[in-house]
Amino acid sequence: MLGKICIVTGATAGIGRVTALELARMGATVVLMARSRERGEAARTAIAAQSGNPNVELILADFAVLAEVRRAAEEFLARHSSLHVLVNNAGLYANGRELTVDGYEQTFAVNHLAPFLLTNLLLDSLRASAPARVVTVASGAHVGAELNFEDLQGARRFNGFQAYGASKLANILFSYELARRLEGSGVTANCVHPGFVGTNFAQNNGGAVALFFRVARPFILTPEQGAQTSVYLAADPEVEGITGKYYVNRRQRTSSAQSYDRAAQARLWAISTELVGRE
Repeated sequence: MLGKICIVTGATAGIGRVTALELARMGATVVLMARSRERGEAARTAIAAQSGNPNVELILADFAVLAEVRRAAEEFLARHSSLHVLVNNAGLYANGRELTVDGYEQTFAVNHLAPFLLTNLLLDSLRASAPARVVTVASGAHVGAELNFEDLQGARRFNGFQAYGASKLANILFSYELARRLEGSGVTANCVHPGFVGTNFAQNNGGAVALFFRVARPFILTPEQGAQTSVYLAADPEVEGITGKYYVNRRQRTSSAQSYDRAAQARLWAISTELVGRE
C-alpha cells in the first residue's frame, strides 16, 4: 500500500478506526472523514503514532448534511490528485424518525445517500488512479429487509430496525450497480458484512437497543475482528480485479435475493441521483 491514498469514512472509532489504522500500518496515506474535530484529531494523532506513519489526515464532514459531503469531496480533491481506495464505513442506527437539514430521513440519508454522493463525486479520481477499489460496509441486517420505493423516507410508517435493514440493503444494491457501471475501468466495488461487532454503534439511542448491545458485548466480535474483511477488500492482492461481490469473514457470500434485483438496483440509483442533485 506504499504510495496508495485511501479514504475511510466514520474513522474515529470502531471498525472504521481499525480499518484506517491497518491501512496506515501498510504504508498508505490515509484520509479520515469524521464529524467531530475533537474525536477526529484524536484518532488521527493516535493512528499516526500507533502505525508509525505520519501520513494520516483528517477531513471533517457531517454525513447527515449533503453540502458537507460535497465540501469534503472538494477538499480531498484539492489535496490529492489520486485516490486508490474508498472505504464507505460511516453509518448510524436511529430508533425514531428524524429528518436531516436536507429534508431526508436520517438513516437513509447517512447510510445510503451520503456514501452514494461521496462515491460519485470521487469517481473520476478513482478511475484516473486505477487499479482502485470501493469498499462499502453493509450488514447482515439487510436479510429480510425490503426497499419500499413508494416510501423510502419512512413517512407513512417508520421502524428503526426496518429502516436500518433497508439502508443496508440499499448499500448492497448500490455496490452491485456501481460495479456494473465501472466494468472495464479498473475500479472494483464490493460490499461487506463485518459481523456482529462490539462497538459504540447505536448506543446513543438508549433504551432496549443500547441495553441489547451492552448485554451482548461479551459474545460478539471485537472491532479488530470486524475490520478484517474491510481491510482485506481494501488492500489484499488476492481480490485484485474482483468486483460486484458481497463478503463475510473474508469470503464471498450470497446476499439476499432482493439485492440481486437489477431493476431495483437501477431504480435506486436513479432515485438517489435525483435526491442528491446529481445529473
